[in-house]
Amino acid sequence: MQRYRKRNTPAFTVLAYFTFFAGIFLFSIGLYNADSLQLNEKGYYIAVMILVAVGAILTQKVTRDNAEDNEIIAQEEEERRRNLPTNKAE
Repeated sequence: MQRYRKRNTPAFTVLAYFTFFAGIFLFSIGLYNADSLQLNEKGYYIAVMILVAVGAILTQKVTRDNAEDNEIIAQEEEERRRNLPTNKAE
């Protein structure tokens, strides 16, 4: 029986969460410093909003994939335990 491999590495999981929180942090800094919006600042807000959207999508995907992987691994371990021969003396 082949052992199941997780889809997301820990590095990818950390990067997804970092992207999401970095986007929120940068957007908050921009809102704090926004007295009057010029054209270059509007571009900054658009870029940060795209970063937040990508971070949210990645975070959702990573969380869902990790939960599915944990369920699959638990099912495989349960099947493996059921299929192990019992060594009872008869």
